[in-house]
Amino acid sequence: MSRLDRMSGNEAVAYAMKQINPDVMGAFPITPSTEIPQYFAKYIANGEVDTEFVPVESEHSAMSTCIGASAAGARAITATSSAGLAYMWELLYVAASSRLPVVMAVVNRALTGPININNDHSDSMGCRDTGWIQIYAETNQEVYDNYLQAMPIAEYCRLPVMICQDGFITSHAVENIELVETDAVRKFVGTYEPEHYLLKQDEVLAVGPYGVSPYYMEIKKAQAEAMKAARERIVEVAGAFHDMTGRKYGMIERYRMNHAEVAVVVIGSSAGTGKAAVDMLRDRGVAAGLVKVRVFRPFPKEELIMQLRGVRAVAVMDKCEGFSGQGGPLFAETRSAMYDVAGRPKMINYVYGLGGRDVTVETFEEVFSELQKISETGETGEVYRHIGVREE
Repeated sequence: MSRLDRMSGNEAVAYAMKQINPDVMGAFPITPSTEIPQYFAKYIANGEVDTEFVPVESEHSAMSTCIGASAAGARAITATSSAGLAYMWELLYVAASSRLPVVMAVVNRALTGPININNDHSDSMGCRDTGWIQIYAETNQEVYDNYLQAMPIAEYCRLPVMICQDGFITSHAVENIELVETDAVRKFVGTYEPEHYLLKQDEVLAVGPYGVSPYYMEIKKAQAEAMKAARERIVEVAGAFHDMTGRKYGMIERYRMNHAEVAVVVIGSSAGTGKAAVDMLRDRGVAAGLVKVRVFRPFPKEELIMQLRGVRAVAVMDKCEGFSGQGGPLFAETRSAMYDVAGRPKMINYVYGLGGRDVTVETFEEVFSELQKISETGETGEVYRHIGVREE
């Protein structure tokens, strides 16, 4: 059973947290994620959950709280954005290397400088190599659904998970959401029964010990293998979620990719705008398609190859800068994934939407227009591009 409600993305995440009823939340407010602990604190105050809320003095301390709680055997959660996520940087590595299944809501916001409180993906993409699973949402419904799936993924893989959504675009906008009944959520998530934890009386355990050279590399390889194996668990949990709700998720989402000759690859809320552009172009007879990357870590190499093989020209859209001089992170990894594929498409990169810059259907029309030229001529021209920048 389920029920319909209208919620912002932040409220939806807090409601999902309430339904899961975790043990500990360490949190410090930062725009635009502040509403998540605010809503959740009300549930605690009203006695609707049993969670211990720890109001800390910084985001660094919020993650420290989660690490300590998770190491002790508790379910631990937090939420943050932008500079708050950056302030956690050191602890992100600690949580991941300690194989602690912390679940964090990340409301994506541009990083300073200059100071900006609007959306892009520079915060979570900046910590893409910290060892966290990263799952991104297009809509409020998706961020709610993703959060419900996060706990059984994290606890099985023994890896922390970021559930990312676009600041203000989904975090504060209100949409209709289909909510799962709480009893069904509790059954789906299950109880957390870790095998090893600090408060286990009959077992001596060290968490985060000094890794001397004969052991450090083996530990990192084990982490890497766990991330590779996480793909199977993510798909498995998505299948169970589909059985419960009828809503289907995977590593990626394909949109009108049948016989597509030109396509874009994108992450987050911009996918909705891109889909509208694809529909319009299909009506005009253009064989356009779109691939939305839902899971960025682990990277969906096989799924992207399956969808992009045979497409003539592809634009990868990055909502953050990579400062490599070669394009953004999504482009770098997508292009790398396709490198050994026979008949791989011509590929270009667009950096777009930085600091909340508007992204419209016309933006995607311009991208597809360039892809059609590449498809016809076989010449990519400049590969690393920006779009939506004011001309001086």
